[in-house]
Amino acid sequence: MPEDEIQGNGFTIKDRRAFDTEGKVKEEAKEQAKKEEKAGERKEKEFTPLPEVNFSSFVLSLSSSILLHLGEIADPQSGEKRKDLALAKQTIDIITVLKDKTKGNLTDDEKELLEHLLYDMRMRFVKASQE
Repeated sequence: MPEDEIQGNGFTIKDRRAFDTEGKVKEEAKEQAKKEEKAGERKEKEFTPLPEVNFSSFVLSLSSSILLHLGEIADPQSGEKRKDLALAKQTIDIITVLKDKTKGNLTDDEKELLEHLLYDMRMRFVKASQE
């Protein structure tokens, strides 16, 4: 049995520390680090880069949430379209609060985006409420 294992009553204790008693890196720790590095490289290759996070992309992601709650787009996990008007209204209200709180701090494009988006989402909400 290796010196870093201790047998007990029905269990084994393994020393998983990366350094030995002299402060040198253990061979097992080097091998584990190599395995993790290779696994990390594979994960990076599989990772799809996300778009830049800025105010406009944040507001657009909220609008996607509204469309989901209005039943206009399917839930990505279940594939079903469901209406939840209360959540749609709440998200519209959140965007309205953002518009009010950021007044004077937005670029002309951001301000225009908010105005058009709020108008569009409110109209969609009214239409969905009448169905």
